[in-house]
Amino acid sequence: MAEKKKGPVSGKVTMIRGQIAMVEVSSVDKPVLYEIMQAASDPTVKLEVYFQSEQTVMCVILSESSKIARGQTVVGTGEVFQIGVGPGCLGRVVNLFGDPQDGGEPIKTDQNLSIYQNKPPLTSIKSGLELMETGIKAIDFLTPFLRGGKIGFVGGAGVGKTILLTELMHNVTLRHKGVAVFSGVGERTREGQELFSRLKETGVMDKTVLILGQMNENAAIRYRVALAGVTMAEYFRDQGNEVMFFIDNMFRFVQAGNEMSTLLGTLPSEQAYQATLQSEVSNLQDRLVSTQKGSITSVQTIYVPADDVTDPGVNAVLSFLDTAVVLSRSSAQIGLYPPIDIGPSTSTAISRNLVSPRHKDMLTVFRQLLDKYDKLSSVVAIVGESELSASDRLMFGRTKKIINYLTQPFFSTELHTGKKGVYVERDTTINDIADILSGSVDHIPSEKLLFIGSLKEILK
Repeated sequence: MAEKKKGPVSGKVTMIRGQIAMVEVSSVDKPVLYEIMQAASDPTVKLEVYFQSEQTVMCVILSESSKIARGQTVVGTGEVFQIGVGPGCLGRVVNLFGDPQDGGEPIKTDQNLSIYQNKPPLTSIKSGLELMETGIKAIDFLTPFLRGGKIGFVGGAGVGKTILLTELMHNVTLRHKGVAVFSGVGERTREGQELFSRLKETGVMDKTVLILGQMNENAAIRYRVALAGVTMAEYFRDQGNEVMFFIDNMFRFVQAGNEMSTLLGTLPSEQAYQATLQSEVSNLQDRLVSTQKGSITSVQTIYVPADDVTDPGVNAVLSFLDTAVVLSRSSAQIGLYPPIDIGPSTSTAISRNLVSPRHKDMLTVFRQLLDKYDKLSSVVAIVGESELSASDRLMFGRTKKIINYLTQPFFSTELHTGKKGVYVERDTTINDIADILSGSVDHIPSEKLLFIGSLKEILK
């Protein structure tokens, strides 16, 4: 973190290139890394020091570049970029500069914190060993979440990452004792408006903070919105709260860093990504940890360009996750929601035996059945299910019933589907799947299990 300067720093803008400004420093003292400089004639014009040589400073323009001109005098503030935090932020929608975006009154904050906070010391970090129920059957059964963990929804365009994040935000926040912080990195205006309206309707907006950096903002703003969200989450955690931190989308954070790297003229690394990719992601992820004071459970959506999971930008984020929920395009195309791809999806809760033995045994059996189901699917597509042997037909039917059962109507899509959303407890999900495996619902067509809550709905 930058230290305050004793003497005044001043200089003149000598060149402007996109969101980059070159400043020639005329004062004795020089600005430090990340220091905010502002125009002498207009304090709303803000520059952030990114690189400096003896007399020349390269700055990132955080305000409208149209307000800056060559020859303009800028002065140092002695401070790095800060965001206002406090209980007054709850229930509000703000931008990177803390300005309200919901049409409300100016926000009253308790203090200002730098968005470049250091990660907490290793001795204060507390690991999470407690399962967190989401009310989404497919997640609670296939990829259970850990409280205090890092969770990622991974998938290409249009497979439902944002919808799943919104549903999880609704379910968990409604039953959550702490606060929620949502950081929209490159968020569409429509998505931000819909999220705000939905949270307000369900009565959970009063314990939620939305920080938005929309798609039309420049890369410098979008990049720092993620860091501002983390800073807000850290504040509430250090106040002794359980914090749910949601970020949509981590790939856009990586992308914004890549755009900034290109503008600054730095040499690219693998597949044209910035050489600092890993350290940028690490600096953010290492701050999203639980301490002795409170906890942060982070949920992140990760866009996969061209459905290529091996993309370096995607891998840089995946390496930090405890749970990765990979979404399948093939399942989404046939209308199975949530379209979770069981094969590549992982959860440390399963590998660390934090789930019940019964849960783990049933999940193992289901994976084995699913493997046989996939092999038989091509045969069924050609000759029909009736041509299978009796044992294969029984196995195929039960597996299909479980696949259909794991679909679910969402609260976040009620207006689009006409189906009322449901919250299903984990124990109910496990008991229902056990009934399907035991043959208790063999007499019910598999289509009846699509988009229901529990089995009780069709067994009445």
